[in-house]
Amino acid sequence: MSRTVFATALAGLMMVVGFAVAADDAKDNCLKSGDPIGPFYVTKVAGPEDGVENGKTLCYRCKYGARPMVMVFARETGGKVAELAKQLDQVVAKNEEAQLRGFFTLIGAETEALTQTAQQLAKTSSVKHVPITVAEDTENGPSAYKIDPKSEVTVVLAKDSKVTAMHTFSADQLDIAAVIKEVQTLVN
Repeated sequence: MSRTVFATALAGLMMVVGFAVAADDAKDNCLKSGDPIGPFYVTKVAGPEDGVENGKTLCYRCKYGARPMVMVFARETGGKVAELAKQLDQVVAKNEEAQLRGFFTLIGAETEALTQTAQQLAKTSSVKHVPITVAEDTENGPSAYKIDPKSEVTVVLAKDSKVTAMHTFSADQLDIAAVIKEVQTLVN
């Protein structure tokens, strides 16, 4: 085998190995069970009367403290996303005594467009217990949360200020039943 062919084959192999390592690194970089959840800022667009006016910037994660909570980060609001918001709203209402909290945060576009989309999501889902917000860090959400930039919907479940689970979905393939079942484990 000539040196040129060998060098080309070796370079190709190194590229394949490099892609595989990069994919593993991306998977390894996401939040995992037991990781702490840090603060991040959002602007409330719609949702419950919780002492926070629409248009106010705050840290809902901080407001909810160590309570069990579900944080949904969405780039897309089509597919099954409005249904997830509606069902999460119902679960939060039913588990008021357990102090379950949840909120939706839209990410991925400019603030004005996200705000309009958030208003539409709130209207479509008729949420009364789950705030709909827009992330201050609009492009990919809070950097410490390591949200996959290709994920349309990321669901982070937390209790005692630590991640219990993190899942990513496409808007159309969102497994609402599985998410709601896992949410129930936060309060049982």
